[in-house]
Amino acid sequence: MRSHPRLWAVLALMVNAFVWGVSWWPFRHLQSAGLHPLWATVLVYLFAVAVIGVARPHAFGQVLRRPVLWILVIASGSTNAAFNWGVAIGDVVRVVLLFYLMPLWVVLLARVLLHEKLTWLAGARVVLALAGAAIVLWPEEGGGFPLPRSLPDWLGVCGGFSFALNNVMLRREAAQPEESRALAMFLGGVLVAGTLATVLATQGQVAWPPAPALNWVPLALVLSGFFLISNISLQYGAARLPANVASVVMLTEVLFASVSALLLGGGTMTPALAMGGSLILIAALLSTLDNSAAH
Repeated sequence: MRSHPRLWAVLALMVNAFVWGVSWWPFRHLQSAGLHPLWATVLVYLFAVAVIGVARPHAFGQVLRRPVLWILVIASGSTNAAFNWGVAIGDVVRVVLLFYLMPLWVVLLARVLLHEKLTWLAGARVVLALAGAAIVLWPEEGGGFPLPRSLPDWLGVCGGFSFALNNVMLRREAAQPEESRALAMFLGGVLVAGTLATVLATQGQVAWPPAPALNWVPLALVLSGFFLISNISLQYGAARLPANVASVVMLTEVLFASVSALLLGGGTMTPALAMGGSLILIAALLSTLDNSAAH
């Protein structure tokens, strides 16, 4: 690991991308068993918080003493709540592509938070990403502006922005202890998803969690373990790579999600989705050239 730190950071991000890319399948199974994706997110991350609490109890004090880590709490929690809910109820390919407008947000956030300079390539990425989003979101009937028009669309876009903020903050706070960064991310999944689920359940828009049963508890525990590995991999890799490079490596999630969704009936590929998605991916790949120019 010490001889090839960049390689291990890239592989760590790919592990995270794989888990996220195929996670729609277990979340849909949990939903069919009566467990809403928001409650499933709470349980998945509550397990991770408990593991860290046993292994690194001092991490709680670290998070409480460092207010900046609460930005990571909110960013990570919003990312997971939005993404898990979106892929569980919407077309997986479409939600993931909108989620991966992330490089567009990284350009802006990296400038503000990391003081990375803007280049003409960054401008080209913004234009391509916006063009791709317009094609994906263009109404098929009735005309109108190409804006998110459904809950899954909004969840995909909002989740992508939160994920960009999450990755930029991991890079900015790389000097913080790893256990405190990991705990902040896991706490976010519990607090943000839990708060949102409680509010919606109180209003009758989301069902309360069902009683423990064999048709969902084992799957939830297995999913918790995978997400624990996934998020540790994310904070390891993102803290060791420039924000733009990390966002490009994470594009492998689009491949994992699209292939699994098309094979297992979780999404469809239309000409507009393919064209708009290609522009979004090209915009993300330009991050690599931009990063090279900066060095």
